[in-house]
Amino acid sequence: MAKGKVEIRKESCKNCGYCVKYCPKNVLEIGMEVNSKGYLYVTAARPEDCIGCAQCGIMCPDAAIEVYRED
Repeated sequence: MAKGKVEIRKESCKNCGYCVKYCPKNVLEIGMEVNSKGYLYVTAARPEDCIGCAQCGIMCPDAAIEVYRED
């Protein structure tokens, strides 16, 4: 099975939650830290579960997520 790696640009994240909602493996969650704009930002809480499907990146309205895939 393919593995993925999620990178989140915390300064671009405004905590809309779409990536959390649409991740099929529940990799992401709203973090407890705040970015410079005052938003809690999303973190990869379970990065080892990422399959590289990129649904999080597709759903992100601010292009704050990059997904890399390893076969």
